Amino acid sequence: MTVGRTSAHPVGLIAGSGRLPFLVARGVRKAGRPLFVVALRGLASVRLGDLATELKWSSITRIGAWMRALRKRDVHEAVMIGGVRKKEIYSPLRLVRYIPDLRTARLWYFRVRKDKRDNAILMAVADELRREGIELVSSVKYCEEHLADEGLMTQTPIPRGAESDVEFGWRIARSSADLDIGQSIAVKERDIVAVEAMEGTDAMIRRAGRVCRVGGWTLVKVARPKQDMRFDVPTVGPGTLANLKDAKCVCLVLEAGRTLIVDKPATLALADRLKIAVVGKRDLPPAASPS
Repeated sequence: MTVGRTSAHPVGLIAGSGRLPFLVARGVRKAGRPLFVVALRGLASVRLGDLATELKWSSITRIGAWMRALRKRDVHEAVMIGGVRKKEIYSPLRLVRYIPDLRTARLWYFRVRKDKRDNAILMAVADELRREGIELVSSVKYCEEHLADEGLMTQTPIPRGAESDVEFGWRIARSSADLDIGQSIAVKERDIVAVEAMEGTDAMIRRAGRVCRVGGWTLVKVARPKQDMRFDVPTVGPGTLANLKDAKCVCLVLEAGRTLIVDKPATLALADRLKIAVVGKRDLPPAASPS
């Protein structure tokens, strides 16, 4: 039997920090594919080596080195996932820690010279990889079982009185994401407690807890309207739930099929222990036009 190109070649994993690279690595191995990891130095965990066919360390600013390593292993598809502390690139020691290779310098000073937002940089990296015959695929391709499901995902029910906040919050969160304002909002009795800004979800949760000290509020988290599933997929995990408990949140609403739950079974079990309901929602398809 002839093995097709997709199944015969290794999958590349460009790994940042956190648990998400482990979810992808386990999914690749479960699929029976060899796994080559480009581990970003200072970010990725050394324990990824236990799941990889081969692991190579590289700097976040050595994109040319990533590509040479991936090509050498005959990688044709790769996943980029995990946390990257971009602010460190602007630290006083950046010229020592993050000396870029030529390919990175060209991308930074020419391709994204006028737009250094995260998404613009990631799109430029994906284009560079494609030029070398390496397709950056959806970051959830090998861990779809960890995506939020539609409906109630916990044994803990939605608290009485929070049902209207779920529906109200969903509409407001979708509008906020459509305007590229923020992807998460906090709601209590159909009042908006907080909207996520550039500080990120965890900081917004703490702010909501300070504003709504009586608790009993609901967090709604959605994806962008045209969310590129290769990059920055909305994610929650045990740390999110701990922060929600501390801030007296009682219900978490996630966009089904477009939000990753880190170590999903364990995280949902934790939600039950903390008495936080977790619900998945999705937009209804538009109604068909009458003929």
